[in-house]
Amino acid sequence: MYRTGIMTLSDKGSKGQREDKSGPMIQTMLSTTNLYQVVKTIILPDDLETIKKNLITWVDDDHLDLILTTGGTGFSQRDWTPEATIAVCERMTPGIPEAMRYHSLQITPKAMLSRSAAGIRKQTLIINLPGSPKAVKENLEAILPALDHGLEMLLSSGSANCAEPLK
Repeated sequence: MYRTGIMTLSDKGSKGQREDKSGPMIQTMLSTTNLYQVVKTIILPDDLETIKKNLITWVDDDHLDLILTTGGTGFSQRDWTPEATIAVCERMTPGIPEAMRYHSLQITPKAMLSRSAAGIRKQTLIINLPGSPKAVKENLEAILPALDHGLEMLLSSGSANCAEPLK
């Protein structure tokens, strides 16, 4: 199983002023695959330095295989999640957010407004998802079928034919 963290970015959510529904949606969808073990969850304010610090800790100290963020990918003055992701990643994986936007564009033209990013730090894949439960569901539906193959390659010294990921 891939050790996974779910990071919700929301000023109101971090203050208890809004219930987080996107994080639980991610957890529910991952649980249907039996491939992901959610070992970390957190709700943080939309603050660039706070997001970067927590992403780095989850990669460098907690050694998660996958981090899924939700929120902070729009045009608001407080939306910093893609910038934090780009700042901490060593290699970007542009195909993941491209696939999410393409899939969502079949549903709504507003999908083009997503600034989601995805990348790799060490042996951890970080993917930004939108903040609404509906958009989270649509985006995960687009990427989940291929995600385990990417993680397998990332964790198995690059061999896509490896039967079991190295842990």
